[in-house]
Amino acid sequence: MEISIGELSRRTGVKVTTIRYYESVTLMPTPSRNEGKQRRYGEPEVSRLTFIRHARELGFEIDAIRELLAMSAQPDQSCAEADRIARRHMSEVDRRIGQLVALRAELQRMVDACGHGRVGDCRVIETLANHDQCEHAHH
Repeated sequence: MEISIGELSRRTGVKVTTIRYYESVTLMPTPSRNEGKQRRYGEPEVSRLTFIRHARELGFEIDAIRELLAMSAQPDQSCAEADRIARRHMSEVDRRIGQLVALRAELQRMVDACGHGRVGDCRVIETLANHDQCEHAHH
């Protein structure tokens, strides 16, 4: 089975420009080309791109995906490294959740302090104009 980049895009839900980007950063192998110089893909590329798309949806960075792809090519090896990569990513997600919680608290504080009067007395505008009025320094 040989398919075009457009068909690969349709089957995987990944935009053509993103597929080309993944090729440029070597997440996807350089495709073969037909006589008309069009990229051609097979089932291995569909599977690989599906893996990449899912990993990206989960927020994994390109380098982590590259490592995970390399590991997936050696199914008999230990999965300890894959676990380490996932745990590192989970720690980053936890850090970002903490930032979002602080951001939400600051926004809630601004909204709660607003007296719904005039813009000249608006707590939201005052806080945005002066970061020192924020309760959380890192949000």
